[in-house]
Order: sequence, then C-alpha cells, then structure tokens
Amino acid sequence: MSSSEFDLINSIVRSQSVRRDDVTLGIGDDCALLNVPTGMELAISLDTLVSGRHFSPDAAPELIGHKVLAVNLSDLAAMGAEPAWVTMGLTLPDPDEVWLAGFMRGFSALASIHGVQLVGGDTTSGPLSISLQAHGFVPVGKAIRRGGATPGDLVYVSHKIGDAGLALAMLQGRVAPTVELHMLRQSLESPQPRIELGIALRGVATAAIDLSDGLASDLGHICEQSQCGAEIETHRLPLSAAFDTASDWRLAVTAGDDYELCFTIDPSQQENIAQLSHELDLRLTCIGKMRQQPGIDFISADGSCVSGLRGYDHFPEGGR
Repeated sequence: MSSSEFDLINSIVRSQSVRRDDVTLGIGDDCALLNVPTGMELAISLDTLVSGRHFSPDAAPELIGHKVLAVNLSDLAAMGAEPAWVTMGLTLPDPDEVWLAGFMRGFSALASIHGVQLVGGDTTSGPLSISLQAHGFVPVGKAIRRGGATPGDLVYVSHKIGDAGLALAMLQGRVAPTVELHMLRQSLESPQPRIELGIALRGVATAAIDLSDGLASDLGHICEQSQCGAEIETHRLPLSAAFDTASDWRLAVTAGDDYELCFTIDPSQQENIAQLSHELDLRLTCIGKMRQQPGIDFISADGSCVSGLRGYDHFPEGGR
C-alpha cells in the first residue's frame, strides 16, 4: 500500500460528518464493528457505478458522490428500511485529492441528510468505478418485499418517471435537446432516494421496488415474484411536459435511472396514500392495477395495447 493511498483514506476519514452511536469501530481497522438494534433486521444492498456507463467521465465529482449514495439508499427505501451505514470500494485512475474532495462533498451532504456513516471500504487503482454497500434497519417482519402483490391491488409510482432517461437520450443525441434539458439532467445526476416514503409504506404497501431499470422491467420483477401480471394506463403515467414534444411514454417506462418507488396497495388503502402524499408533499400516482394474467399490458386512452416492453439490461440477449 502506497503512502498516496493512505493519504486518500485519510481524506475520506476527515470528510465524514456523521458519527453514529451504533458504530463501535469504523474506518481504520480490518473490519468495522456495528450494533444492530434489538427487534430489527439488517437490510443490505450493493450497487456499482462505472464511469461512462452510469455517469459521464467529465461529470462533476460532487454529483457522482451524491448519486452513488442515492442509488443505494433507494434500494433501502424500497424495502422500508432506515439507512444506517455504508461501505465503499473506490477505484481511481489517479490519486486525485481534488476530485476526491468534491466527490466526498456530494456524498457527505446526502449522508448527513439521512444519518448515514461510512464505516469502511477499499481504495484501488484502475478505471473509475465506485461500489457501495448500504446497510439499514427494518423491524422484524416489516420489510416490504416484491412478492406480496395480489390481483386487484393498485399500482402506484412516486413523483415523476422518465426525466432521467429523456435527459440521457438528449445528451446522447437520440432525442433533440429542448429547453427543459437542464431541469431533466437534475433527475439524471441527482436522484432523490424516497426514504421517508419507504418507511411510511410499511404495513401499507403489499409490494415495492425502486425504479432503476425502468418501470417495464422493475414492475415486471414485482409481477414475477408475486406470480401475477399488471395493466398500466399510459395516460396516467406521471410524465414531465417535456414528453409532450420530445418523446413518448415508451421511453419513460424503459429508460431507467428514475430511482422513484413503484408500489402496490390494496384498494382499501387509497385514502391512506392520499394522506401520505399530502404529508410528504410528494406526488403519488395510481397508474394501474395488478391482475391474474402474467405479463404487463400498457393500455392507452384509446384502448390500444402494447406489451412485451423491457427496460435497461446490462447484458441483453444479442447485445445492444
């Protein structure tokens, strides 16, 4: 281990703003020592972000730091878990302390909001990529899973979907840029994990998932695990006005990178969801319902139906 690597680690340690009481030993030893509260289960998730795939190589390091934490916290939110700790594997092409300082500013700002402490990890040399493992608490037996939906349940999504995918399509030249691009890029580069919503959905939602690969794929996981299908009304999809001229709803349900929550509820819970939307000041939209027949049908206002849509896949059959 070189001295420059020690310098990077020390920079990361100094940047920490969260110190949790349930961390007996954090960064600085071979392992962290952590305390899981009585009556809680430990929820764990891991995501890897790769330069050129998940973020632009010239993206601001603050935005990368924010996003790498946000996408992991989004997984905890989908399970109704409260964030606690993270570990990080950071691969850098060069020991750039200026870049690292910006990265940690973005990371630490979001970590402070949600009370998350970085408790360990690894640094190494290579093409820029970041792997983060997030740990959170959920009361025993209260985690929201993908397999609890039943036919007749209503399907909801939080906030809006499609903005991140539309921004990426504009940046890649697949869609003509519009004046909304700057606003759309915020969704792509600074997603907001719906932690408060996930916790509030304990005991209310029958199933949930975060929208990382697009509604078509991620709702498909709920359908598969719950052994049922879904009908989605495309005119109900919460889309930005930019979709009126720049693209259509198919991009919104297949592009991914939304990091909103898709969840199902028994129809008797509709009033609770309306109240929750008001309390959180967060749009929660019913977009369809679950059914017995497998698969997902996207039904337009004129009654036309589209099925077989798929979201993002790192390893698609036949390549991309």
